[in-house]
Amino acid sequence: MAKYGCVICGWTYDEAMGDDDLGIAPGTLFEDLPEDFECPDCGVGKDQFELVD
Repeated sequence: MAKYGCVICGWTYDEAMGDDDLGIAPGTLFEDLPEDFECPDCGVGKDQFELVD
């Protein structure tokens, strides 16, 4: 499982945790999120996320 961070605002998506507020189940891979997924904090698309250590 990996973490992906928004390069604009820093919001982080953790695949292991998912996101209850967004209705994303734990274990959901970033690549499996819908293509129209947007950062919940700033609204940018998936293309503005990068892998975080």
